[in-house]
Amino acid sequence: MSALADPPRAAAPAVAPTVGPGVSRIVVVDDDPDLRSLIGGFLRENDFEVTTAADTRGLDSRLGEGPVDLILLDVMMPGEDGLAVLRRMEGPNRPGIIVLSAMGDDDDRIEGLELGADDYLAKPCNPRELLARIRAVLRRRQEASSAPPGRNQRFGGWTLDVIARRLSHRSGKLAQLTDAEFRVLSALLALPETVLSRDQLLDAAHGDTADIFDRAIDVTISRLRRKLDPENLIRTVRNEGYMFAVTPEPA
Repeated sequence: MSALADPPRAAAPAVAPTVGPGVSRIVVVDDDPDLRSLIGGFLRENDFEVTTAADTRGLDSRLGEGPVDLILLDVMMPGEDGLAVLRRMEGPNRPGIIVLSAMGDDDDRIEGLELGADDYLAKPCNPRELLARIRAVLRRRQEASSAPPGRNQRFGGWTLDVIARRLSHRSGKLAQLTDAEFRVLSALLALPETVLSRDQLLDAAHGDTADIFDRAIDVTISRLRRKLDPENLIRTVRNEGYMFAVTPEPA
């Protein structure tokens, strides 16, 4: 089964073309050499710098070669699988990660998103959709990194470091936030004690890909609640959405 449905172009050249400064670097991780070649070639033809890896050991080698903007990650691979990679790659400097997997039912997607993937596509996928998802993730991450620094905020015993995207509790507990978690929490903090609909939060977290998998917001809220417990700061307003229960203060 091909990862791309009716790919519009030929397989990748043996050597990637020379790329200029500012070009996003993507690592394609899949144990199928034909799929790596096909996807890599398609992305190179759309002006990305692409390297590939057959497994997660190869991925670690690619990450050691220089900065990576995004990882296109298969789940089912020999040795360490893609979900294990997600578990160990949390942090503010982690590349964007899109899971591309033959396991495409809701439970599998939810598990990938719960572990911090920025997006999740089922194989086979339309190449134009894959390209749109990649560009959307890269655009969101660029917007977040180039935004002027905000002020750290304190609420319910927690302090949000808006640069490191990390929560620290007065008890000493630390919690790192994924990109989607940070964006949803920021949206809630911007309008405390105000009900925000799922659509509003989806737009904040996932932008123009939100309508493709709308349960993503439930996953993100669930992850945030686990990290913020036991303060019960995010409340569900039945049939309306979610509300942040307290007003934050500058830290």
